Amino acid sequence: MHHVTVEDMTCGHCAATVEKAVKAADPQAKVAVNLEAKTASIESVIGSDVLIAAIEDAGYRASFKKSCCSHVD
Repeated sequence: MHHVTVEDMTCGHCAATVEKAVKAADPQAKVAVNLEAKTASIESVIGSDVLIAAIEDAGYRASFKKSCCSHVD
């Protein structure tokens, strides 16, 4: 599971665009976007770097979400 912070999401269209970008990189991915928290949880076999790049290519700043234990998922 990849946990990503997506800084620039402001509306439902943004959330849908992020989900579409992830699905373009991995059509089999399971994506849960939380607009209010500005995060996305992604279940995918694709590497985190590829998923981050796909979200950024869609126009959003994205980064790995820090977990409560100070490591990156």
